[in-house]
Amino acid sequence: MGDQPDGRHEPWTIDNDMTDDAARTDPPGSGDEEPLRFPDAPRLDLDQLLSQVVERAQEVMGTQGRLRGLLRANRVVTADLTLPVVLRHIVEAARELVGARYAALGVIASDGHLAEFIHVGMPQEMVRRIGSLPQGKGLLGALIDDPHPIRLDRITEDERSSGFPADHPEMHSFLGVPIRVRTAVFGNLYLAESIHGQFSAEDEELATALASTAGVAIENARLFESARSRQDWLQASAAITREVLTPDTTNPLDLIAEHTRHTAHADLVTISRPDGGHNLRVEVAVGIDAAALRDTSVPIHESLSGQVYTTGRPRLGSWPQEQSSATADAPAGTDIDSMLVVPLGAQQVTGTLTAARRHGRPAFTAEDLDLAASFTNQACIAIELAEARTEQQRNAMLDERDRIAADLHDHVIQRLFAAGLSLQGTAAGLGSTPAADRILATIGELDTTISQIRTTIFQLNHVTQPNDPSLRGRLLDVITDTTPALGFTPAVRFTGQLEGITTPTLADDLLAVLREALTNIARHAHANHTDVQITAQPDQITLDITDNGTGLTPTNRRSGLTNMHHRAQRHNGTLALTPHHPTGTHLTWTVSVTP
Repeated sequence: MGDQPDGRHEPWTIDNDMTDDAARTDPPGSGDEEPLRFPDAPRLDLDQLLSQVVERAQEVMGTQGRLRGLLRANRVVTADLTLPVVLRHIVEAARELVGARYAALGVIASDGHLAEFIHVGMPQEMVRRIGSLPQGKGLLGALIDDPHPIRLDRITEDERSSGFPADHPEMHSFLGVPIRVRTAVFGNLYLAESIHGQFSAEDEELATALASTAGVAIENARLFESARSRQDWLQASAAITREVLTPDTTNPLDLIAEHTRHTAHADLVTISRPDGGHNLRVEVAVGIDAAALRDTSVPIHESLSGQVYTTGRPRLGSWPQEQSSATADAPAGTDIDSMLVVPLGAQQVTGTLTAARRHGRPAFTAEDLDLAASFTNQACIAIELAEARTEQQRNAMLDERDRIAADLHDHVIQRLFAAGLSLQGTAAGLGSTPAADRILATIGELDTTISQIRTTIFQLNHVTQPNDPSLRGRLLDVITDTTPALGFTPAVRFTGQLEGITTPTLADDLLAVLREALTNIARHAHANHTDVQITAQPDQITLDITDNGTGLTPTNRRSGLTNMHHRAQRHNGTLALTPHHPTGTHLTWTVSVTP
């Protein structure tokens, strides 16, 4: 800028390369200087701040998403009260929550090993090739021994790792957290092969939080399972009591075994009793390999069942250990592991009940043992009540039979005797006339009737003495034994006094001939009525047996008749077989009782 000759000032000029902003800021006379520009530093700081805000927002959104995932997993875990379903939901929710390819939950047994191993992520074909499930060694065992979270980027680099079995998929990252139910460790949650490459501290926190929820869900499922189990055992006790007290029920021991197998979810139930020696013999068996186990034995002094039998206290145990002491061969290939043994008997132990489960299934717990012991005790009380009621009814029946026998003897027979004596006097007054002959025939019928009534009275009294050692009682026992084969009860009549006139040999032959004859009728005669009359005289005994069957045929086997003939000859007697009219056979076996 300078003064003009006329004293006027020249106007300001702006460089064509300068911006309007630069023109407005340049001082006068600086046209040859560099133009002024804004610095980039503030702009970069703003971009970084915006980028950090976006990153924080993304982290917040990611965290919010994972929290939502945790809430969703908690909702899934607590949605059911059935323990196996709850355990499966825990594993699936944990796998999805932390982004693991494989997940598993190991339930810890009382001995420190894994009682159950629930896993997801592996195809069934791969599981089949791998074979048996883990038992709780290596890293799995380390988490059992020290129940604190374990997080690894490389499994193989940890000294606690014991490697993988053949056909096992490759795994690198690992995360394990314990699941606590109240103060006890229920099991461990195992996660492997993160889809993000490795598990983060946030993954560990999420898994630990899920494990806490899982502990509550497991406790609730256990309480529900316990309540349902107690209800099942109570219903089984009511059912067994009702069935045992029902007349003509099946074997009560079979009912107890079947109810125990169903209620205890057992694969095999056996009931053993002493065999009279030093062993417990299996009398009842239901479930797998039941037929092969019946009649096998275990020693009382060297087996778990024997300890329960001698002490009366229920016990938990292992089936392989029990069978190692068996005195008979156990069925080969029986895949049985956990078992419980409880005593049988209300007031005194009369046997043992054993329930067992297959290998791989959950082992019986102390609560299972207590419930099974209470059930068997209640069942034995019901059996004793049923037996007492049956004995009471039997005594009432025997009392009634005694009363009937006394009435027959004191009233009916005496009146028949009186009627017979009166008729004898009348016949004597008539002399030898047709009317007198008819009266004498009637007197004979009265004598026969009196004889039959006496036989009936003896049979009624014989029921009250089932172990009657007399010959007459033993003959009636033969009749009772052969009645089921005949399909009907033979009519029996005794005449004369058997006791005192027979020798032991003659008594045995008489019993054998009676049994052989009735057995032949049951097998070959197709009869529906049989009369047996045994007549004892001072010098001989005669056995007369008649039936209304098909009679003798040429095809009848003769061995039984030959034996009866030889028994008759042994006592100077005879055997005669004649047709019985209108149908059937009449057998007469006569022997001498004189020396």
